[in-house]
Order: sequence, then C-alpha cells, then structure tokens
Amino acid sequence: MSTTNIILCGVGGQGTVLASKLTAAASMAKNLDVRSAETIGMAQRGGSVMSYLRIGECASPLIKSGCADIIIGFEPAETVRVLNYLKKGGTVITSDRAMMPVTAALQGSDYEGAKMTDFLKSLEGDRIGKLVIVNTDEALRDLGSAKVLNMVLLGAAARGGFLGEVGIEDIKEALVKKVKPQFHELNFKALEYASI
Repeated sequence: MSTTNIILCGVGGQGTVLASKLTAAASMAKNLDVRSAETIGMAQRGGSVMSYLRIGECASPLIKSGCADIIIGFEPAETVRVLNYLKKGGTVITSDRAMMPVTAALQGSDYEGAKMTDFLKSLEGDRIGKLVIVNTDEALRDLGSAKVLNMVLLGAAARGGFLGEVGIEDIKEALVKKVKPQFHELNFKALEYASI
C-alpha cells in the first residue's frame, strides 16, 4: 500500500488542525494507518500552523522536504512558505484570501495574497503538477459564513481524489462524530462547494 503525504497549512484560527484531525479520523475509520503531527505558531490566532498527515505505511508523522503529494493551504503566503515540502509534480490547493501573518504585520508589510498566487501560477506545469486556487471570498459569501474555509478546501481535495482512499463521504462521517450537530449542514455544504 502506498503512502499519501499531506501538508495542511494556514494561520491560527482558520481550522487547519480540525481539517487534519477529520482527515485522520476518516482514514482510521477505513482501517488505514495514519500518522500526524502539528506545528503551531507563536500566537493562537495569526501565527503559522502546519499539519503533517501521512496515510498508509510509514514510521514517522513528519514529511521530508520534497515528499508531500499535496499541500492544502488556507492562506497563500503560508502555502508558498511550505512549498519546499511538495514533491515535483505534486498538487497544491490553496485559498486566494490573504490573512496578514503576525510577523508581516509587525514589520509594517504591505503583503498581498495576489503576489503569492501569481508566484504559484508561475510554477504550475513544472514544479507544481496541479494547482487549484479557490476564490475564497466568493465561497464564503455563497455559504454565508467565514468559518468554513477549512471545509471548502478539504472538500476540494477529497472530491479531487487527493486524499488517498479518503473521499468526501468519509470526511462527512468523521465530521458528524467530531463537530456539534448544529454545524453539520453548513459544513456539508462547504465540503461540496469547490469542484476540481
């Protein structure tokens, strides 16, 4: 059985860790081996957050540089920051919505997400095999909530077949077990939102 190596990244408060935990739970429910780990930045909200997720046979949860099959980025600068983990020809699914990281805000940066997505586009077809940039503002406006960005991107990855054997229905089953019932319907809509 092959191993699917996934990096999820964003800033605190975007739901990066929840998306990772749901994917891990969905994998375990299918009797797949899973290893995961997180690195969480200096601030609960606004600091860098990165989750390593390995589905399949592996000894360590950490992913070496150049070995990730997919990066799911909830913030474009964070996606660029972890790009060294992506294997050549790997997949990147990212939000186009910039959230200024704490370090940039402290330095008075004029950071714009468009510069990051343009950089990613310049690598498509060579370094990046498949690039999906989700129009996050449109998605969140259509869904009526800014709190489901993580599910929009996770749904895009699942529907595109990039989570190994884990599909959209597996994520939904894990969500029912880990998220309060009043949030199920909205999260289901978010998972189904983005098509690849």
